[in-house]
Amino acid sequence: MHRTVTHLADGRELVYYDSAPGRDRGAVDLRRLDPVESSPELRRDPATGDWVAIAAHRQSRTHRPPADACPLCPSREGRPSEIPAADYEVAVFENRFPSLSGAAGRCEVVCFTPEHDSGFAGLTPARARLVLDAWTDRTAELSARPGVHQVYCFENRGAEIGVTLPHPHGQIYAFSTPTPRTAKHLAAAAAHRAATGRNLFEDLLAEARAATGRVVLAGEHWTAFVPYAARWPYEVHLYPHRRTADLTGLTEAERAEFPGLYLDLLRRFDRLFGLAEPTPYVSAWHQAPTAGGGELALHLELFTVRRAADKLKYLAGTESGMEAFMNDVAPEAAAGRLREAG
Repeated sequence: MHRTVTHLADGRELVYYDSAPGRDRGAVDLRRLDPVESSPELRRDPATGDWVAIAAHRQSRTHRPPADACPLCPSREGRPSEIPAADYEVAVFENRFPSLSGAAGRCEVVCFTPEHDSGFAGLTPARARLVLDAWTDRTAELSARPGVHQVYCFENRGAEIGVTLPHPHGQIYAFSTPTPRTAKHLAAAAAHRAATGRNLFEDLLAEARAATGRVVLAGEHWTAFVPYAARWPYEVHLYPHRRTADLTGLTEAERAEFPGLYLDLLRRFDRLFGLAEPTPYVSAWHQAPTAGGGELALHLELFTVRRAADKLKYLAGTESGMEAFMNDVAPEAAAGRLREAG
């Protein structure tokens, strides 16, 4: 992996990730851009302890532009974009409309491919590995910054999820405050350690591998399974067999096996419902915080809001109002369908 760091016209950082050195990454952003003015405010909810980012400037962000005005495609004559180069492999840049910035954190956009009509599932294993290397590099760099509490790499795909730019891309958030889900993981892991003397996430993986009815696929170094109490109709967790805190701790063997398994999972999701359009999903890397996360385990959580070919799972009264999930598909049945989709 070779990285080249440059800057956009308004001073935001742009990093090109290439599979080998030698690519010319000297293209200059010729747009006339005003400096980014974002001042998100973090407010703590006294009733729950959760932090909420107030980012009103995002109301004016780009929303589903036509393909010929996509800001994530390579630049063309007369059509400059966020990426000045005429071509790229993987590119990461600071979000122009960040939910977090300054002392509140940082938001980055990860472009997986220059192909506008493609998707992560359409990548080659080599390109998927390059994206993994980019995630790892950004995790290392952002984690080392003062004030960063946790680095979160994720992808939203599909208008049903709320995606505003259809070009294949993901995001990276560097949080300055604890996230609610990680706080729950920490509390559950501490309670499990106190009760059993064992690590919670090692036990969850061992239980899933033993209860093969929930395993979707497995390799030498990774296992993908539907969790026992899945919240979403089709939800898969992908764990390395060896517990590590974050992406930077993966071995070369684990990195080499990941792309094939992950691409297989995404393609199974796309085949689930027999539809022409791809399945909407959220793909989320859960990494330990920069301090105090010794009991946590790196893993990826992949889920779709689609519960049937013509039905979506909405977060309605119980989920949104009480954070009490109701799942319409039994986890064992979901795992069976995903195995059959292979």
